Amino acid sequence: MKAYLEEIAAQIKDMEPVEAIAYLAELFPGQITFSTSFGWEDQVITDMIFKNDLPVKVFTLETGRLFPETYYVWNRTLEIYQKPIHAYHPDAIALEELVLKKGPNSFYESVENRKQCCNIRKIVPLKRALAGNKCWVTGIRAEQSLNRTDMANLEWDEQNQLLKFHPIFFWTLDEVKAYIRKNNIVYNTLHDKGFPSIGCAPCTRAVREGEDFRAGRWWWEDQSKKECGLHATK
Repeated sequence: MKAYLEEIAAQIKDMEPVEAIAYLAELFPGQITFSTSFGWEDQVITDMIFKNDLPVKVFTLETGRLFPETYYVWNRTLEIYQKPIHAYHPDAIALEELVLKKGPNSFYESVENRKQCCNIRKIVPLKRALAGNKCWVTGIRAEQSLNRTDMANLEWDEQNQLLKFHPIFFWTLDEVKAYIRKNNIVYNTLHDKGFPSIGCAPCTRAVREGEDFRAGRWWWEDQSKKECGLHATK
């Protein structure tokens, strides 16, 4: 697997993001997908895929707890590009049981409860979304958090058994914003209010000056590792 990964990485090393996505789409026809949560980075990649008619399936995880601003961006993106965005929802029975036993906001009570909620609303639906695919495209950037700096823009996802490609991994936030301005891309206005990372509404707050990029996610927990499991590296 290492040699295979290195071979593909060498092929796309000097390619621009659109060119690299197109190459991978040709390499894995019908088996490449992109996950969007409608943040800055994801809107940039969505524009690249839709504007260039790249054969990449775009999907999102509809947790049921998203911000109104996120739903607005989702709807406007559909209107602008006239392309499908597939939504994956949590299993209704599992969610009903969780809320019945622990209430709607149990994630505040313990890390275990929070991870259980993330698993039902995000991890399990993600498994369904990725099933049958060989390449997963994401909007991850290296500077987003400390535990992402040792990642590569192309990696093997052991958890999901597929290649994972981050086309704008080496971009700075200023480059992301510049692309959005230049191409007049609709984006989540929460970004203008101190929300660099936007997830479920009950679990996301604005970041104060001097705080880490992901300090606004699950802020009531230990700040050492701010991931829900979608992009687990170990």
